[in-house]
Amino acid sequence: MIVHPIPPLYNEESEILILGSFPSVKSREQQFFYGHKQNRFWKVMAALWQWPVPETIEEKKALLYANHAAVWDVIGSCNITGSSDASIRDVVPNDLSEILEHAPIRHIYANGGKAYELYEKYIYPVTGRSAVKLPSTSPANAAFSLERLVQEWKVIQE
Repeated sequence: MIVHPIPPLYNEESEILILGSFPSVKSREQQFFYGHKQNRFWKVMAALWQWPVPETIEEKKALLYANHAAVWDVIGSCNITGSSDASIRDVVPNDLSEILEHAPIRHIYANGGKAYELYEKYIYPVTGRSAVKLPSTSPANAAFSLERLVQEWKVIQE
């Protein structure tokens, strides 16, 4: 069983919550979200908000905070092989109440199908708050170009 090593990233101004499934091996090593160089999450966020692509953890936090975004994952612990969402078993969901009680979250977005599926199964029944499924920024989602991802993710700006 692998326990999620990264605390949620939010503040009292966070209005949108973006949830992944579970951190990749690279993200777990770096102790921060979307740490794999091939993951397009940070490129998408930078494009949406006309920011330079952040390189450091501090730059990534600044981009999210400036745009009232929070980031965490649906899963608190699980069995997983490498970084493969398809291999996820024995899910224990994260408790989102910490974020939902301390930040004025208006919208929740799932980064990819697995995050959405797990949100619907474990978290929606608890919170009653629906999430919007967005295409995964993972390199495994090769069907989506960066441009297409940015187009689909524009919904978070509304």
